[in-house]
Amino acid sequence: MKKIIMLILMAVFLTACGSTEKEAKEETKMARLLYQGHGSFRLTTENGKVIYIDPYAGEGYEEPADLILVTHQHPDHNQINLPLKKDDCVIYQNSDALINGEYQTADIAGVHIEAVQAYNENHPVDQCVGYLVTVNGKLLYFAGDTSKTSQMAQLADREIDYAFLPTDGKFNMDIPEAIECAEIIKAKHTVPVHISPGKLFDAERARLFDTPSAYIMADGDEIEL
Repeated sequence: MKKIIMLILMAVFLTACGSTEKEAKEETKMARLLYQGHGSFRLTTENGKVIYIDPYAGEGYEEPADLILVTHQHPDHNQINLPLKKDDCVIYQNSDALINGEYQTADIAGVHIEAVQAYNENHPVDQCVGYLVTVNGKLLYFAGDTSKTSQMAQLADREIDYAFLPTDGKFNMDIPEAIECAEIIKAKHTVPVHISPGKLFDAERARLFDTPSAYIMADGDEIEL
């Protein structure tokens, strides 16, 4: 009899431990960001929502999208037919994010989105945006195609966790200007992207991005948030 009671108690204990471990794993679910190369990203929220930012390059488009963010209409940023989509997928483009000169905010697919300035001689200020995206308590800045903007000084107060800045020096700012922007924005981590036109990633140029917050991601790299 005692042996049976001990076995029952052991079974209850193991079940409880298993439930606790499962609950702990559920409580610590992380958001993930995949850098697909060039200026393309796939963000998966802690609740499993899938968001593509500027789809164009690399791999990883097989997960159906809940949301697609587009910073502007150049073809290397707006291939909205590339990802698979859920039936209720929202496509949020620069024309939705910037209306009559006003930068919009939105809450879609479990993330908070704020449009911000993006512009240079190749990218008109009224046709391009960057995005601040809040996910799982972390703030991400997807600059889109841009050079230094007048708004960047205000971003330092936002305590951005990850900033993704273009650095190609042909269509956008070059690496020295991107370093200057990184020092203005003061993000915890600054990732050089859109490094070399025609390439998903350029390790040699990435190494030139020498600033204290530099965080290098090659195409295919993923971070937990």
